[in-house]
Amino acid sequence: MATLPPLRATLLPAQPDDLLEIDEAWSFVRTRRNKRWLWTVMCRRTRQIVAFVIADRSQQSCRRLWAKVPFTYSRCLSYSDFWNAYQALPKENHCAVGKESGELSHMERWYCTLRQRQARYVRKTLSFSKSDAYHHMVTNWFIIDHNLAMYSLP
Repeated sequence: MATLPPLRATLLPAQPDDLLEIDEAWSFVRTRRNKRWLWTVMCRRTRQIVAFVIADRSQQSCRRLWAKVPFTYSRCLSYSDFWNAYQALPKENHCAVGKESGELSHMERWYCTLRQRQARYVRKTLSFSKSDAYHHMVTNWFIIDHNLAMYSLP
């Protein structure tokens, strides 16, 4: 049985002028009351997902996400929306912007792709994960597959 490579092994090397986009998307496990938020960090240049966490929508989850960002990417300028939890990000290289600014458009587009290909992330769906472990496994698989596809692009 083949195993997936670790997320870091699927990333192209960071460059000093890379920009990161950070956002989150809602999903649930078993019932709508069991909300799960997929937090992601995308490198704008490569369109790869640099780090992700599935958790609640708190500052602690934001800190967990940032801790997963590889060191070479963590020094890059990052953009997010104005959600309060993003105040946990380092202020020296983070900017909160409105969606209308266009600074989060690649991340928003990626979430549209996720929703098209993974029914469990559609807002009104009959498809859902029945366990947290399976939800994480399917999401991890999707992100690794996406990163490897971006890796092979010219």
